[in-house]
Amino acid sequence: MTDIASSAPHLSLAPPLRADAPWLAPLAGYSDLPFRLLCREHGAAACCTEMVSAKGLLYHSPGTRELLSTTPQDAPLVLQMFGADADIMRTVMPGLLEQGFRWFDLNMGCSVPKVVKTGCGSAMSRDMDNALAVARAMIEVAGEGRVGFKMRLGWQAGEETWREMALRLQDAGAGWITLHPRFARQGFGGEARWSALRDLAAALSIPVIASGDLFTADDAVRCVRETGVATVMFARGAMNNPAVFDEYRALLAGGQPPPPDADRLRALIRRHLELALAHSGERTAMLKMRTFVPRYVRHIPGVRALRNRLASCLDRALLEELLETHLTPQAFAEGGDSADTITTVSDGESRP
Repeated sequence: MTDIASSAPHLSLAPPLRADAPWLAPLAGYSDLPFRLLCREHGAAACCTEMVSAKGLLYHSPGTRELLSTTPQDAPLVLQMFGADADIMRTVMPGLLEQGFRWFDLNMGCSVPKVVKTGCGSAMSRDMDNALAVARAMIEVAGEGRVGFKMRLGWQAGEETWREMALRLQDAGAGWITLHPRFARQGFGGEARWSALRDLAAALSIPVIASGDLFTADDAVRCVRETGVATVMFARGAMNNPAVFDEYRALLAGGQPPPPDADRLRALIRRHLELALAHSGERTAMLKMRTFVPRYVRHIPGVRALRNRLASCLDRALLEELLETHLTPQAFAEGGDSADTITTVSDGESRP
């Protein structure tokens, strides 16, 4: 596992905030170092870590340090924190600066019950004064313009806090706001209200990043053009297709991304495995692939059989055999009539 101190200089690189620079969202259980590196190779201009608990850092919880692992190629990098105690945040932030981290995000959007019940994530919309106290604690330590905030419209319909919260965060020194335009109580149901993105981009002088319902490159290009946001943050779109960043950039520039191709998909999966093996043990890497590959192949006919085999696959040779057997040009030519679906998971906010 990479030592943080030895690779600190790259952490100073500022994340770009422009339309042709798409971000990878913080994805608990997904946006680990190997996946971030894979997404960067496919056009991600900035990446966020998995969300890191401020209390976990304070009490040295097992596994927390692993979430901070990085390499010189992992830049620009934004460290996403979650926590609802300003004093704890003020205590742990200096240690992160000592390790080289310079760019941060506060999770104010997670709607998962185990996070919300602690007053963190989207529950922070219900106590704006405390949310702002936590935000100010982070900004005091990191500096103005170096902390972003990922938020929702509010707790539920009739309790819209997004506009006031964003304006007050801007006044406090926020560097950017990421808005997932759903209410916390919605989870991921219904449709993201992109009109709120447009309104917020017009109301703020700092950049707004769009999140929510960006499943494809076409979705993201349409969102940027309809709302005027600074850029987009891919979550589920990247989990299903790490090449979505390159595809988005191509479409935004007036080009056309290449159609799905068996050879490219096999190469992407092999590269992901290579990166996972480089930064973890083989068993851990194979367990990760069992999580990712079903998403990558969801549109392939016969995917149920492949998923069933993957469920017990801990062998690199078997994975290679499965790729050669199922990811064929013929399967892609047949289309997705018999493709399986993957259960929707949290947009960067929970472990599935």
